Amino acid sequence: MSRSALITGITGQDGAYLAQFLLGKGYRVSGMLARRSSDTLWRLNELGIARDVTLIDGDLVDLTSILRALEASAANEVYNLAAQSFVATSWRQPLLTANVTGVGALNVLEAIRIHDRSIRFYQASTSEMFGLIQAERQDEGTPFYPRSPYGVAKLFAHWSTVNYRESFGMHASSGILFNHESPLRGIEFVTRKVTDGVARIKLGKASELRLGNIDARRDWGFAGDYVEAMWLMLQQERPDDYVIATGVTTTVREMCRIAFAHVGLEAERFVVVDPAFLRPAEVDVLQGNPVKARERLGWSARTPLDDLIVMMVDADMRRVGRE
Repeated sequence: MSRSALITGITGQDGAYLAQFLLGKGYRVSGMLARRSSDTLWRLNELGIARDVTLIDGDLVDLTSILRALEASAANEVYNLAAQSFVATSWRQPLLTANVTGVGALNVLEAIRIHDRSIRFYQASTSEMFGLIQAERQDEGTPFYPRSPYGVAKLFAHWSTVNYRESFGMHASSGILFNHESPLRGIEFVTRKVTDGVARIKLGKASELRLGNIDARRDWGFAGDYVEAMWLMLQQERPDDYVIATGVTTTVREMCRIAFAHVGLEAERFVVVDPAFLRPAEVDVLQGNPVKARERLGWSARTPLDDLIVMMVDADMRRVGRE
């Protein structure tokens, strides 16, 4: 009998790649879709799987709809990927971010506790919880110091997952994922902003690329690699929390250089630093230590950053070219 999975946030980058991965494993895949969301099905269509998943109306802020989604999907595994996940927006909409990203995760945990505690649960935690870093490389034991309403909300969700695991014996795990990108990334995120900007400049549709702190360093990987780690966590006998990262950091400046060089341009000629894009509280560097994931899950990142950026630039060249 095939296993069944319910994915919140299935129309997002991670949700689409995870759905594709689980379908390849023979799962029946359902996705909870909030009708207030502006997301469309373009990512599922891009991967050619829109007709292979079942979409169920539901919202993280509505416990009853989550309970109905659990019943309708007959899920053995639940992956909570839905969130208000753009850091900049979290300062403009802090209450919404807290309710959806923080309390929303608690609603899913509570729904599972009520409906069926044997369901395995994955929480999408984030490296933004480390914020003002307390160690040069961050692992599962590094203290958290979030620097945005988004990071604070994710920390609430993370500790709620730990609490339900310890209080109710639930198989609840968190993946503390560092930055992971792809051609399916939202245009508001810096990597897609860069690769889309490169495509527009190369094709004569833009003359500059305006960015914030280009000296910020991030640990960037490919989202398609990272969803495998989510699945592996729920296959373990015991639930736990894992840092998922490449272990390598790169500046936004260097990432721009790679992207522009791929189309034969020099980044310095087109990148403009705009103070309007600086964060109220900056996170200067994030670098994960994925040793635990490698040793216990057998997982490691496979896609080098150069290959990832080339993949994204090529996809945006095709998109912008069709406009």
